Amino acid sequence: MTLFASAITPVHAQGTTASMFGQGPAGGLVTAKSSTGAQRHATIGDNGRYKIIPIPVGTYTITLEKDGKVLDTRKNIPLTVGKGAEIDFACENDKCATDS
Repeated sequence: MTLFASAITPVHAQGTTASMFGQGPAGGLVTAKSSTGAQRHATIGDNGRYKIIPIPVGTYTITLEKDGKVLDTRKNIPLTVGKGAEIDFACENDKCATDS
């Protein structure tokens, strides 16, 4: 009787996502739009922080809106596989979080 043993090694696909995070005025809306048209949104929390995970890799234009007005736009922001990009926005009087 002959026995055969084989090792099965799982194949992992290379990830194609990144992450984006940062701070900005509480209640603001951050929109990330890629050069290919993909979009992701996040609302800045009461703590003045936001996070977009996962987000496809690529080059993005990041827009901050609050109360229906565009406050800031960042262009040509590269997002790389497995990496996080910190994109911070200015806050009035350097205070992003709301009072609790």
